Amino acid sequence: MLHTHLSAGNCPARKEVSCMTEIKLKKGEPVDRALRRLKKKVDREGTLKVVRGHRHFEKPSEKRRRKEKAARFSAMLTARYADL
Repeated sequence: MLHTHLSAGNCPARKEVSCMTEIKLKKGEPVDRALRRLKKKVDREGTLKVVRGHRHFEKPSEKRRRKEKAARFSAMLTARYADL
């Protein structure tokens, strides 16, 4: 039996609220194309990144260091391509 929608992921906002990434199959659309759309949507929403981040505990100091490193990298890219 083929379901009319594909879902993946979870919502990190609150535990009691369940958010699922969902796409609707279009009439006559192959499942592999719908699966590709689902994967793109999950990637854009950052669902997998959040799930992978919850695999192990991250100390607040590690989280702060990681965010500072990302900010430095972003600032470096902004400075590098500012004159373009």
